[in-house]
Amino acid sequence: MYPQDQVDELKGLYSGLRLIEEAGVHYFLMPNVLTPKGCVPDKVDALLCPSARDGYASRLFFAKQVAGPRPLNWNANGVRIGERNWHAYSWKIGASAQRLAQMVSSHLSALV
Repeated sequence: MYPQDQVDELKGLYSGLRLIEEAGVHYFLMPNVLTPKGCVPDKVDALLCPSARDGYASRLFFAKQVAGPRPLNWNANGVRIGERNWHAYSWKIGASAQRLAQMVSSHLSALV
């Protein structure tokens, strides 16, 4: 469904990358994602939904809420995907033509 070169790029950045499909939606599970400097926790499992969901072109979910230098609107809490609870903040990124790795980076930029 996604170009193999983009999936391979994500695998190179996030070892242990897995594809999860639930209710016809594809997600990329990335274990132990490093959060930007000054964030707590410094590592957290993340789940990329590269397709439209909840009024967003894409979403990045976290296994735990991440505290950063500025407060974020954590408007998705305890969302059940892949038999786990996930959290996401309100953050819209640019054009849907971004590569998968760029989507992750764009979402993480909210934590800086």
